[in-house]
Amino acid sequence: MSANELDIPDDADDAEAAAIAAAVGAHVNDQARAAAAAAAGGDDDAWRGRKWTFAGRIDGLQGRSIRVPETAPTDAWTAAGRTDRF
Repeated sequence: MSANELDIPDDADDAEAAAIAAAVGAHVNDQARAAAAAAAGGDDDAWRGRKWTFAGRIDGLQGRSIRVPETAPTDAWTAAGRTDRF
């Protein structure tokens, strides 16, 4: 199977085949967007979107709610080491 082929199960009906193709297409599109954003230096924008997830993880693991500041390190590992300051 080449990179441009999609292997649909033989027993899939038309609706299932369309759903599989749509899901794979969306995934490939998301990967292309992420690669383009990384090439354009869009890491800061991506971090802004992940801050809520990061804050939720701190709430779940440490049992406290935090507000991740705009000046927080964009690298998740570095930010994790500074949670006591948030």
